[in-house]
Amino acid sequence: MVIDEFDGLVNNEIYEAAEMYLGNKLSPNTRRVKISKPEKEKQFNITLERDEEVTDVYNGQKFKWVWLCGRVESKDFYNPRDMNSTLKSEVRSFELTFHKKNKDLVVNSYLPYIIGEAKLKKLEDRAIKIHTVDYQRIYSLHDIWEPLNLDHPATFETLAMDSELKDKILKDLDRFVKRKDYYRKVGKAWKRGYLLYGPPGTGKSSLVAAMANYLNFDIFDLELAEMMSNSDLRRLLVATANKSILVVEDIDCTIDLQNNLANRENDSSLDGSNQQTEVTLSGLLNFIDGLWSSCGEERIIIFTTNHIEKLDPALLRPGRMDMHIHLSYCTPSGFRLLAANYLGTKEHNLFKQIEELIETAMVTPAQVAEQLLKEDEIEFSLNGLISFLHVNIKENEDAKSKKVQATQVETNEKKESDKKGIEEN
Repeated sequence: MVIDEFDGLVNNEIYEAAEMYLGNKLSPNTRRVKISKPEKEKQFNITLERDEEVTDVYNGQKFKWVWLCGRVESKDFYNPRDMNSTLKSEVRSFELTFHKKNKDLVVNSYLPYIIGEAKLKKLEDRAIKIHTVDYQRIYSLHDIWEPLNLDHPATFETLAMDSELKDKILKDLDRFVKRKDYYRKVGKAWKRGYLLYGPPGTGKSSLVAAMANYLNFDIFDLELAEMMSNSDLRRLLVATANKSILVVEDIDCTIDLQNNLANRENDSSLDGSNQQTEVTLSGLLNFIDGLWSSCGEERIIIFTTNHIEKLDPALLRPGRMDMHIHLSYCTPSGFRLLAANYLGTKEHNLFKQIEELIETAMVTPAQVAEQLLKEDEIEFSLNGLISFLHVNIKENEDAKSKKVQATQVETNEKKESDKKGIEEN
């Protein structure tokens, strides 16, 4: 029985499970193995080398595994539409040998057992990862996503945000992960969309990290500006793991969502080529909730933006972005949480003054945190924050005054213009 690394466009779950499972079955007679340990992972990763074999015993029956790795010459060209035209230099597979009487045992019991054991080991050993796209592999059958360990300390306990909003998000996440059967019952893909919006520095990235830590989900960070076409989006979606958070940061800046496909086709090259070289709004919408979005389950899609007013309304409707989360300026309760985290104190005689100033200062949690980091002594740190808030309030008042003056000048100029027009007529 041959178990290939890939099944069409996607990874073969049996291959991945066998690779993890057999690492614990190596005998002293195994001549060569591969060993690695990513930073901050709990255990060593031990796998077979090429042409090495392992004998396993299950239900009193022997099974022989051999890891095969064949070389493939790379091609000088590729057809992006031909997913069988691989750019890989290797084709990997396992060869499983057993007595023919055990065929049913293998299919119905042994392989499901291996998959189950691999899942348990993955949960025990894994660290949460953030995945970025390796664009050189996007048309190959290698893993498109490149993982790195995520060691972000953000949790819901440390987030400086409104407690009611925090509870609302937690309840929504808990409800989502428990409703697999419900989503199937109502005929919907098991996914959830969140739009995080607000000024820079209000904690959007920290909230994403807190959600990943809370759910123990990997993060897949998607940079749409690097995408060449809508088909690239589909390839990435197929390669995204279940139980994951797919993040598109600054969605309003990454691609021109206001231009439709027709406008792009009008700008095609003079040689008559109609090859689409950019992601379109329709392609993004299909990526979020089209048929391709159902190729996987238990996924969370998060868009972040500093300017929600710039987004096309089609992106915002339920089913695409199910929950809109406004992250605004620092509040008194947010300040108290930051003071507890950064200064280790929950009460101080300067807190009341700071809370009154924060109401009108329009400062972000990131700005407050930066001020608290500047001094080791609590008294100095809080007094420094008070000075910063006074300066910020003064700057806001000056900016508001200048805006009023500019508006008044514009109004007066318009009146003069209208008056001249009437006199000329």
